[in-house]
Amino acid sequence: MVTTEQTGFAYHFADEAVTAAPPATLFAYLDKHSQMSAHMTRRSWMMGGGKMDISTDDGGFQRLGSRLRLAGHAFGLNLFLEEEITDYRPPQIKVWRTIGSPRLLIIGHYRMGFEITAAPAGSQLRVFLDYDLPSGVITRVLGRLLAPMYARWCVRNMVMEGEKKFPFRAQPQTEVAPQS
Repeated sequence: MVTTEQTGFAYHFADEAVTAAPPATLFAYLDKHSQMSAHMTRRSWMMGGGKMDISTDDGGFQRLGSRLRLAGHAFGLNLFLEEEITDYRPPQIKVWRTIGSPRLLIIGHYRMGFEITAAPAGSQLRVFLDYDLPSGVITRVLGRLLAPMYARWCVRNMVMEGEKKFPFRAQPQTEVAPQS
């Protein structure tokens, strides 16, 4: 399994699955951010009935340094964030992180990504989220209460986006909080 450093963030959540697809096929599918972020573009209770719209730069969020913007509403409040790809090594790894000043409710700055390695049946997929709590007083309290549940929901949904296309077998989830 490709390893990622968890430095600089207080919290971490990851989920894994196995697929019959070879690494290059799985990477090509997940590299389309519309697949990985589909759960953010649909109204849901985790989004407080709101949803986010996604736009990308000319790189389509498919090359190192490419950027993506999410803007929308949750619980009646305006949300906004920008992400930039910081590690891009097809067909193994894609990592992105927030840049600028994200306007979020439950988590603050974060680093997220997926790792794919060859497995006897095809590929092992690992999706992870390293994050901090937001800096505002109210949002920090909300984050302490809800961030672990939100991280689990977000990461699991990204794994499930792949499950719609490929037959995954779930692996145990890992959660570590906070880091020292």
